[in-house]
Amino acid sequence: MILGKHVSIAGGLDQAFKRAADIGCNSMQIFVKNPRGWKMREVEAEEVEKFKVERNKYKINPVVVHAAYLINLASPKIELWEKSISALKSEYERCDRLGAEYLIFHPGSHTGSGLERGIQKIAKALNQILAEVETETMILLENTAGAGTSIGEEFTQLKAIIDLVDQSSRLGVCVDSCHAFTAQYNLAEPEGLEELITDFDQVIGLKHLKVIHLNDSKYDCCTNKDEHAHIGEGKIGSEAFKRLINHSKLEDKIFILETPWFDNQEKDDDVILLKELRED
Repeated sequence: MILGKHVSIAGGLDQAFKRAADIGCNSMQIFVKNPRGWKMREVEAEEVEKFKVERNKYKINPVVVHAAYLINLASPKIELWEKSISALKSEYERCDRLGAEYLIFHPGSHTGSGLERGIQKIAKALNQILAEVETETMILLENTAGAGTSIGEEFTQLKAIIDLVDQSSRLGVCVDSCHAFTAQYNLAEPEGLEELITDFDQVIGLKHLKVIHLNDSKYDCCTNKDEHAHIGEGKIGSEAFKRLINHSKLEDKIFILETPWFDNQEKDDDVILLKELRED
C-alpha cells in the first residue's frame, strides 16, 4: 500500500522525509511554502540537493505537494486571478526543481460570478501555466465539499475544467474522502463508495484518479462542511475506510492522510489503523 501523510517542512524541506518515515509512511504530502500567505522564499540549489538526498535515503515515493490555500483560479477579480496564476506557477516550478510527482490544488470559488464563468477562468489559467512550465509533475484538481460558491463538488465540474485545457494529459484528480462524504457520497455505507467509484469512472475515468486523501469527517453526509477527523473517529467510520483501501479498483492508488497530528509524533494511530485494515 502506498500510504503517506501531510507532514511539516519546519526546519527545511528535506526534514519532511524523516517525519514521514518515522510514522511508517512510504509516501508523503508537503507544502513547499507557507500555505496561508503569498510570499515565497528562494530555495537554493543546496537545499534542493539535500531534499533529493533525503528522499533517496528514506525511500519516500511519490512526493505529493499541496498548493497554497489562497490561490483562486476562478476569481472574477483580475488582480487576485493573476496573483493566483503567478503563485501556482511558482509552486509548479518548485515542484519541478524538487522532483515532486504531483501538485494538488483546490479549483477555486467563483464568488458569485457563476459556475460556468468560474470553470472557464480556471481552465484559462491552467492553459497559461502549462504553456509556460515544462515539467513531469502532474497537476491534480481536488474535489470540494461544496460550501458556498466553490467549484469541484461534482465530478462533472472537474471534467468540464479538464476538457477545456489544451494539455489535459498533464492533469489528474485527487479525491478527498471527507469532501466527497459531506458533498454527496455516503461513504459510511457500502453503496456510497460504489456510487462514487461508478460516477468517477463514468465521468472522468479511474485512470485519472491519482491520489486519494483519507480523512474522516466531523460532520454528517451532505452537510457541505469540511473538517477532518481521525480515521474511525468521525461520521464515516473505520469500516468505510477498510472498504475503500481494499477495493479492487482503488487498492493501488496513492493514499494520503490529512488528519491532525497526534501529541506523540513518533507514531501515528491513523497510519497504524490503516495498515491493520489493509488486507494484504
